[in-house]
Amino acid sequence: MQGPTGLGQRRPRLSDEETRRRMLDTALAMVNGSGLTVSLDHISFEDVIRDAGVSRSAVYRRWPYKDLFFSDLLKELARAAAPAEAVNEQTAKETLDAVLSAHRGGLASASGRHDLISELIRQGAAADFEAVYHSMEWRTYLALHATFLSLSGGELRDEVQAALARAEQGFVERIARSWERVATLLGYRLRPEAGGGFETIATLAAGTMRGLVTMALSNPEVETRRVAANPVGASAAAQWSLSGLAAASIAMTFLEPDPDVEWDERRLASLESLFDPGA
Repeated sequence: MQGPTGLGQRRPRLSDEETRRRMLDTALAMVNGSGLTVSLDHISFEDVIRDAGVSRSAVYRRWPYKDLFFSDLLKELARAAAPAEAVNEQTAKETLDAVLSAHRGGLASASGRHDLISELIRQGAAADFEAVYHSMEWRTYLALHATFLSLSGGELRDEVQAALARAEQGFVERIARSWERVATLLGYRLRPEAGGGFETIATLAAGTMRGLVTMALSNPEVETRRVAANPVGASAAAQWSLSGLAAASIAMTFLEPDPDVEWDERRLASLESLFDPGA
């Protein structure tokens, strides 16, 4: 085996696309690690080059001016925006399983099922809020909207707007599916007179969550405050978060028990099996 020669190994030559991908991925990781401000001034172009492990000459061939790179990075951040990822599905399932387990004995009665959905809203909204509030990706997503508003009209602004709109729609659709799934399983339907569907519920829930998270960034009491309340007419009052109260008001505006659902033994057994923590 040939011993050391004292010469450093030549860095492999990367294609323009490989250089682009490494640079943008590295910068994305930096932003997700530290959060995005209303600008990208806290991200050093030279640090990105160093951490990406690419040659400066290749980078400057691709982006003769660093402003061109940051324009591409902003578009990449908008395309990669995934506010839904802040809410961990495993954590949501664990909350669901725990609430069902605590209320399993009451599933046969309408009041017991109502208490169950009340507790799902109370605990689920608080857990979702905590996950979003502490998510650096979500803060980046909020900052992207502020950054977008500061952009002058043109291709960059249009591309960022379109990417954020797609991310927003995906987030709303995910929330809508979740609400519809739980409502159907627990025998609830949309109120015919409410005039809105599950996407309306999801839009209101997402907007409320965003507003409360934004407020909590400067006023942490919004996250920690609890109110002794019974917003959905459960068997007993409990300590509700502000996000839980908001979710409860939305739920009670649009949802009601479905009178056509028959809670026979088969349906009860099916419900228990779907949410069985041991399944």
